[in-house]
Amino acid sequence: IITLSDLECDYINARSCCSKLNKWVVPEVIGHAIVTVLMLISLHWFIFLLNLPVATWNIYRYIMVPSGNMGVFDPTEIHNRGQLKSHMKEAMIKLGFHLLCFFMYLYRLVSKVAPK
Repeated sequence: IITLSDLECDYINARSCCSKLNKWVVPEVIGHAIVTVLMLISLHWFIFLLNLPVATWNIYRYIMVPSGNMGVFDPTEIHNRGQLKSHMKEAMIKLGFHLLCFFMYLYRLVSKVAPK
C-alpha cells in the first residue's frame, strides 16, 4: 500500500515501484497456497473456505499476466485505465483480509493453548 501510495504521489517512478511489488507476487502466491492446503489437510473447513477465494484470485492474477508485461504490476500500464486505483483497492482488501485472519488464528491459538 505504501509503495503504491508513493507512486500515486509521484515520489517514486513506475518502474521501481513495479519491480518492488513484483518481487513479492510469487512468494505471496506460494505462501497463501500453502496455508490454504494446510487448512484443508488439518480439516479446518471454515478457514479453508475463507482462504480459498483469495488463494484462487492470487493464482488467477499471476497466471493471467499478458506476455510482454514485467509481471502483475507493469510500469507501462499501471497509470492506464485506472489500474493504480484498482491495485490500491485490492491491496486494502487484502490488508483487511490478512488482519481478520491474523486475529482468527490468534484466537484459535489462545483457545487451544489456554488451560480449561
